Amino acid sequence: MTKEMKYAPIEFSLKSISDKGQFFGYASVFDTIDSQNDMVLRGAFQRTLQEQKNKIRLLWQHQPDEPIGYFDEISEDAHGLFVKGRLLLDVRRAQEAYALLKAGAIEGMSIGYTPTQYDFDPKTGVRRIAEVNLWEISLVTFPANS
Repeated sequence: MTKEMKYAPIEFSLKSISDKGQFFGYASVFDTIDSQNDMVLRGAFQRTLQEQKNKIRLLWQHQPDEPIGYFDEISEDAHGLFVKGRLLLDVRRAQEAYALLKAGAIEGMSIGYTPTQYDFDPKTGVRRIAEVNLWEISLVTFPANS
């Protein structure tokens, strides 16, 4: 059986970005159907945050060879997966990401994950994801979930 890996782009509102490259926002929002017909349910990140919170990477456009920073905080609340990230401004791609965020040219995050518990509603075609193995969060150009 092959493990399925998914990317779920989420529109996010950049609340702020400091001159040191710090930013915060939601990387995933609960109970929202994305363009891939998936809906992440409240609690889906609990296990992965308990077991591997410090292993979740901040990437550029889902490129595993382009880490651009790290997360100071990743937590699940009633709305979704909240993150506080920090761009490493000594890294060229992070400098570019910083400039694009400041200008409003980048407005999205996307999660890279493997669904581990889910059900599928044949009437709606929606997959309701109850648990994931989250392995990365990326800044992306085109978020798919409005």
